[in-house]
Amino acid sequence: MRISKAAFLFLSLLSSVNGDILDDYLRTDSVWILTRNKQFYTTNNEEECAEKCEAERNFNCRAFLFTRKKLQCLTLAENSKMTVTFNSTDAVLYEKIIYLLQCKKGIGTDYRGTEAKTWRGIPCQKWAEQTPHKPNYTPEKYPNAGLEENYCRNPDADVSGPWCYTTDPATRFDYCNIPECEHQVTHTAEGPTVECMQCNGEDYHGEISRTESGLECQHWDAQEPHMHGFTPKHFPEKDLKMNYCRNPDGELRPWCFTTSPSKRWEYCNIPHCTTPPPVSGLGSQCLSGKGEDYRGRIATTESGNACQHWNTQSPHRHGWIPDRYPCKGLEENYCRNPDGEKRPWCYTLNSSVRWEYCAIPHCDGAEQGNADVPAQVPLSEECYRSKGQSYRGTTSVTVSGKKCQAWNSMFPHRHEKTPDRFPNADLRDNYCRNPDGDNSPWCFTTDPSTTWEYCNIKRCDEPTQEPTQIVSPARTAQNIDFTTHTISDCINGNGKDYRGTVAKTARGRTCQEWSSQKPHSHKYFTPVTHPRAGLDKNYCRNPDGDINGVWCFTTDPEKKWEYCEIPRCSSSEHDCGKVPVRSEKTCEQYSMCDASPGAWPWHVSLRTRSTEPSYYRVFLGIQNLNAAEPSLQIQSVQKILKEPSGADIALLKLNSPVAITDHVKPVCLPETSLIVERNSVCFLTAWGKTRGIDTDNRLKEVEFPVLENRICNGPEFLNGSVKNHEFCGGFTFGSRGNCEAEVGGPLVCQDKHRFVQYGVTSWGLDCTQPSKTVFVQIPTFVSWIKNAVIAH
Repeated sequence: MRISKAAFLFLSLLSSVNGDILDDYLRTDSVWILTRNKQFYTTNNEEECAEKCEAERNFNCRAFLFTRKKLQCLTLAENSKMTVTFNSTDAVLYEKIIYLLQCKKGIGTDYRGTEAKTWRGIPCQKWAEQTPHKPNYTPEKYPNAGLEENYCRNPDADVSGPWCYTTDPATRFDYCNIPECEHQVTHTAEGPTVECMQCNGEDYHGEISRTESGLECQHWDAQEPHMHGFTPKHFPEKDLKMNYCRNPDGELRPWCFTTSPSKRWEYCNIPHCTTPPPVSGLGSQCLSGKGEDYRGRIATTESGNACQHWNTQSPHRHGWIPDRYPCKGLEENYCRNPDGEKRPWCYTLNSSVRWEYCAIPHCDGAEQGNADVPAQVPLSEECYRSKGQSYRGTTSVTVSGKKCQAWNSMFPHRHEKTPDRFPNADLRDNYCRNPDGDNSPWCFTTDPSTTWEYCNIKRCDEPTQEPTQIVSPARTAQNIDFTTHTISDCINGNGKDYRGTVAKTARGRTCQEWSSQKPHSHKYFTPVTHPRAGLDKNYCRNPDGDINGVWCFTTDPEKKWEYCEIPRCSSSEHDCGKVPVRSEKTCEQYSMCDASPGAWPWHVSLRTRSTEPSYYRVFLGIQNLNAAEPSLQIQSVQKILKEPSGADIALLKLNSPVAITDHVKPVCLPETSLIVERNSVCFLTAWGKTRGIDTDNRLKEVEFPVLENRICNGPEFLNGSVKNHEFCGGFTFGSRGNCEAEVGGPLVCQDKHRFVQYGVTSWGLDCTQPSKTVFVQIPTFVSWIKNAVIAH
């Protein structure tokens, strides 16, 4: 190569001349992308929007967004590799594949990745700059060569691949180390075959081992740089060989963990096969096996509920969208089995029943009956001994009457208690078992709001006589019903009435006796000070009504106290973070509007005329600040506990306990150092401060996106002012017309069937402005909160 880099340009384009214009784009449903440089157009479909992107002259169009309802087209200068994405039900993101690849094909004339240093590590000079080298190839001269920033490119079709001018005055140019994109061909005994996938690639068994951006895949049996549970041992049927791309969990397409520490996982770019997938035939109109190939038209559940259409999100939001899963037969509202459940099911139109199985006739003509409850084969063992780890009966109903979820199913509850992980526990069908040495046999339930419960099985040696009188030397005679547990090793609510015999903390530390003052001295929680709290021996108890459950002082001199891990007896209406089924909103998504009564029972009104604690009043259980509601409770404050490092968070100790009701409940605390997951569904609540409407002092709510601090602290938003113990949120995709937060207000995020508080509003209260509302990060202070509660 001559050092002048002669002006010869050859650029091969990826787009096909006669093919679909969308073939050059990667589609992602229900995603919105944050970008500052965009143009709005009105188009009728995605193809017209793609044409706008191709013709864009205001900037280099890397992607476009299309909204189905508004038929709005946004051409974008950035893609998901350059900025952050968010959930947005109505939007579809199309990204030019050429800008997603971080690898080259052939000599790399079409490489548009973001590598910006030479193979020796020298930073590249920007193509538009004139120092330290005056370039022959500039964006003005070669507008189609992708000469942006200082990225490595090959505008002259150099046979050695992409290169750049360097920032070293002594080296005019040098080559870049761009990896080759894997050829999508695998060699078999019959010769080379083209790599492709059918449907969502769940049956893909090829050998592609790089992601769509060119990153090398991590081996499935390795735990570095990313720890994970998708190992060949745990998923023997998923063909997790080497570091090949696979789809073991029903994702949209094959993926892998990457060898880059900064990128946990990524999809792989595997083309769809040109031949159509095999059509399911035998048994498609009746139930055969689990009914995964059922394609009949039954659209009613076994209890008579009508099925919700798969392509709608009301009354139940879900991820089984027909466009995403084209081979699952998700037509109309017909019963289907897209996730390997025990038989076909559907979401229902009943807002209080999320999903149910369907009654599908068997192909062999046998009566289906209640197929999710196995027939009770007469066995000699319908009781359990000891803790029931050897129980092999067929009971599949919990103590509260809920049906058990099959152990090999991940719906409605994902879990790790699978037959392959516990091969000796006999985890067949949905029979009650005790694989983990719990107190008695149990199971996951088919109720989405209750993860698990103990089963309705008696001990083999349990008395069955009628209730009898027992005289206790400490109290008068009382009736004790032996049909229920008199001493239970499970808790209801916060466990204040727990009288079981567990005497170890969740971390395995032995509890200190309540009557002892060693190794930890404590004057308040003793059998004398709390005679009704059951402070016997060193058993875990909850004498102070801690909302997070039972605890004890420990025998470890370095750890004064810890919580105990006691299972819940059954679903309790007063469990933290639980609320009634939320009614559908009439206002637009991401707009602040009236909350349903009792929807946020932990939100209170704090009123004071002074900084003195005695002047504070806490109003609980109300929906309207100006109304005298029957659910209202008013509490005075005994003490204010400020966070010692000066963070904008404090605790109030009330003079007396509150009464837990449907309108007054505690929210759940997050785990220590657990940050809210990206794209979690979070809500901000505030008292009636909304713009553009009358202030009526009613509780308002708004679904509120949470952002990573690297976005918050960007120059276009808060420019580095968000501290490490804070985070921000907001509508990066545009300002909202009616939203205002308030100091101290909660930000809660949904975790399955509960709400967990991750933030306390601190500053930046005008949430109509993009990404400028800042919260104190609750997980950082969980230890302080728990210690402060126990100490005061």
